[in-house]
Amino acid sequence: MKNQDNQEQLPPKTCTIERLVTVPEDVEKVIAGEKTATRRNGRYADIGEVMELNNRQFVVNRVYQQQLGDVTDEDAKREGFENLDEYKDAILNLHPGMRWVPKMQVWVHEFEPVQNA
Repeated sequence: MKNQDNQEQLPPKTCTIERLVTVPEDVEKVIAGEKTATRRNGRYADIGEVMELNNRQFVVNRVYQQQLGDVTDEDAKREGFENLDEYKDAILNLHPGMRWVPKMQVWVHEFEPVQNA
């Protein structure tokens, strides 16, 4: 599977798309259109793969790596938060003992609702 941004070969997935968005509040944000991306420490989906949440389908349209230090307020909004500080707080509360390490690489998965013709 190739990354749309730079056409490089993506490494094998480390998990399945079913585990991409699992927190109930995040599922609600995706369905409401408030969350269109999620960051994970591994690659959970291929470009074009479809995720189903509460009988609704969302297609993954971008997969790429990013350092935590490069996450912007706009990225945090795509994650369903008001700003970067709110996103950081949520992530650190979700993972007790985790530190925000700017050089840490994460996998970004961007998605959109499947348009039924």
